[in-house]
Amino acid sequence: MSVHVQTSRMTTSKIRQMKQNGEKIAMITSYDFTLASLVDQAGVDMILVGDSASNIVCGNQYTLPITVDEMIFLTRGVVRAAQHALVVIDMPFGSYQVSEEEAVRNAIRMMKESGADAVKLEGSEEILPAVQHMIKAGVPVCAHLGLTPQSVNQFGGYGLRAKEEAEADKLLRDAQLLDKAGCFCMVLEKIPAQLAEKVTVAVSCPTIGIGAGPKCDGQVLVLHDMLGLNQGFKPKFLRHFAELADEVKSAVGDYVMAVRDQSFPNAEESY
Repeated sequence: MSVHVQTSRMTTSKIRQMKQNGEKIAMITSYDFTLASLVDQAGVDMILVGDSASNIVCGNQYTLPITVDEMIFLTRGVVRAAQHALVVIDMPFGSYQVSEEEAVRNAIRMMKESGADAVKLEGSEEILPAVQHMIKAGVPVCAHLGLTPQSVNQFGGYGLRAKEEAEADKLLRDAQLLDKAGCFCMVLEKIPAQLAEKVTVAVSCPTIGIGAGPKCDGQVLVLHDMLGLNQGFKPKFLRHFAELADEVKSAVGDYVMAVRDQSFPNAEESY
């Protein structure tokens, strides 16, 4: 199926306008120039350079180890690739929790040195002062509620969040506070679909769901997951839009055999 690709550059105001117009927002993660170029050409609205790079790129079990410097390095390549999509950089664990001043300093540094259009940070009411200061400083902020992977040790795993009424009420309240603070969008991760719909109606900024049902204003998936490259990760919310792991292994296997049987390179592939 062909996709109509816009040529104009996305902005935070255009993302907000998409909600007002009833247009669904497509967001996807990417961590390098080559894949980000393909993602951008395919017509996504936003590229998230997620701290999931800690898992996908670096092989860590959790997102916690990745650093500000590593996030900046990865995002630079994505920014160079993005001709249309708005690029959002994740603020890693420890970069915004210590103090409001440090949070703002890190957010400004990450935008300046990476070229990203906005930052994303996880958390609820406790990060509100930092978010407010970032926005006042001119840093566009994407919030992240529900399952927040940086809090995996606190939560004790990656289970569904806000199942109980008290947590659901708090999440709705936190979403409204972050919306009022001026966040241009917010990710809702692994929460009941009915709650995600309720939040989407209650806030003026777009909601981007991952494991949060179909009623959010947009959706986000990790590129390597939806392409079937990450074979060990198969949560209920994930759809494989391709099965590239087998294709990659087959192609590399063919290459190995061609090298060993000396059929590569052949005369036409030699100078």
